[in-house]
Amino acid sequence: MKPEFKKYTDGLVPAIVQDARTKMVLMLGFMNEQAWDLSLSSGKVSFFSRSKQRLWTKGESSGNFLLLETMLLDCDQDTILVKAIPTGPVCHNGTDTCFNEINDPFDLFALERTIHQRKEEPSERSYTSSLFNAGINKIAQKLGEEAVELVIEAKDDNIELFLNESADLLFHYLVLLQAKGQSLDKVIAVLKKRHR
Repeated sequence: MKPEFKKYTDGLVPAIVQDARTKMVLMLGFMNEQAWDLSLSSGKVSFFSRSKQRLWTKGESSGNFLLLETMLLDCDQDTILVKAIPTGPVCHNGTDTCFNEINDPFDLFALERTIHQRKEEPSERSYTSSLFNAGINKIAQKLGEEAVELVIEAKDDNIELFLNESADLLFHYLVLLQAKGQSLDKVIAVLKKRHR
């Protein structure tokens, strides 16, 4: 659904840009109908610049584009939520966001993508690639070893070692998921079904 741009002052509707991966608010801009249409057709987020009085695509001079994922309207259809993937700093000042916040895209899904890449594009220097080369039995064995090490650390009082073993277990579990051709999303879907 597209906003009725003609209803608004100068045909402009505020557009809040959110990182589609991290959910961090990146910036606020204004869109008119042409900016909306250009964003959809090009896949790069465009706005109407009130100061320059023209259309502009975010990143046209810096190269730091916003790759469009989706655009949604709020309940009153007078604000646009733009979900996009930034290709670099969003603010003209060089910061991740126009609110001077750090937008760190690392999460379990980012780690899963890296693991998948090591599987599809093996590297001799990559520990992860070496696990895939060793095969499913070695990966499963390594996961079992990490589980035992976590249990041992859980019985002691060294939180740093406990957290390190937790990270090792989670990492090797994600490797096993990839080795089995499965994903974290599928596991989450099972947990959602169980959640009451």
